[in-house]
Amino acid sequence: MTSRFPAISAAITSLFATRDTHAVEVAILQPADPFLDMAGEDLRRRIFLTESETGQTLCLRPEFTIPVCLDHIASQAGTPRRYSYLGEVFRQRREGGNEFFQAGIEDLGDRDTAQADARSVVDAHALLSLVLPGQSLAITLGDQTIFEAVLAALGLPRGWRMRLARAFGSAPMLEAALADLANPPRNGQLSGEVATLVLDGDVEGLATHIASGMEEAGLSASAGRSPSDIARRLIEKAELRSVRLSNEAFAALKNFLAIDVPLDGAARALETFAAGAGLSLGAALEKFTARAGAIEAHGLPAGQIRYDAAFGRPLDYYTGVVFEIAAQGGERPLAGGGRYDRLLTLLGAKTAIPGVGFSVWLDRIEALRETAP
Repeated sequence: MTSRFPAISAAITSLFATRDTHAVEVAILQPADPFLDMAGEDLRRRIFLTESETGQTLCLRPEFTIPVCLDHIASQAGTPRRYSYLGEVFRQRREGGNEFFQAGIEDLGDRDTAQADARSVVDAHALLSLVLPGQSLAITLGDQTIFEAVLAALGLPRGWRMRLARAFGSAPMLEAALADLANPPRNGQLSGEVATLVLDGDVEGLATHIASGMEEAGLSASAGRSPSDIARRLIEKAELRSVRLSNEAFAALKNFLAIDVPLDGAARALETFAAGAGLSLGAALEKFTARAGAIEAHGLPAGQIRYDAAFGRPLDYYTGVVFEIAAQGGERPLAGGGRYDRLLTLLGAKTAIPGVGFSVWLDRIEALRETAP
């Protein structure tokens, strides 16, 4: 494990102190189940798993949001409360080392979600501006709530709404889902007992069958999706094959996903889309408009912020705004974050606690600093 903190760490922690945050440290070894269940496919396949002496499945900390939320629940701290962190995370990466530093803020319990969302974007931008002086930055925003409101307004059945919502944030998954929606595939190559269980919608029986097969193959049920999750997905896929979206509705969905405009014109673009498609986006659009106004009120350069209707982030726990900030013209994000209002309840909180947060990649920042003139 790397012991050297990046040179910019002191400046970042000083900034956090001015943002009314509580500095927090969380354990490097974490229970694996919350990440396997809630973090999403992209992160799930890249975490490092291990096992405790008692047989509990653990993992090296792959990110900070879930551990910070778990610690908040365990401490029974009041809200609203803002946590800041700076430390290493561990995950397999195609580029760069598998151990790298992240820093960020998790903002829990603020009921004024428009202001909290704006504050998260502004704080992330301020951090990057501090450690990359003179660097032009580009902010991309998406909105899970708006996307799901469009799916509901189009009359898509729940199964399809769930599949598309899970795909939001992964361009290949979303493209594949839309292709299936336009031309539903025929029955897959399931046969024998599995095909019968899927056809009957027998989740329990199918999960038992899958678990037995995994055991015979020597596969750990904690190494990926659970047998119950696999069973539900197989049955869901079979049910989805019976649905085909009308040409009109499919065209409307494609038109929505093509919206990519500066933030100061985004609410108007969504209103125009909804009116043209004969849809009502209701409260989702009202919240979007309030958030856009709150962000603009902070004075961020309007030309640096875009709303991309097809933009999401590959973490399953996001429920509202999602955003990334990159160097102008850069391909990899330097910061990323979003809203996760259901996460703390899923992790065991007794009452609903809204949350929004962001993290920054310190290794990517340092690489830019080294190449700066």
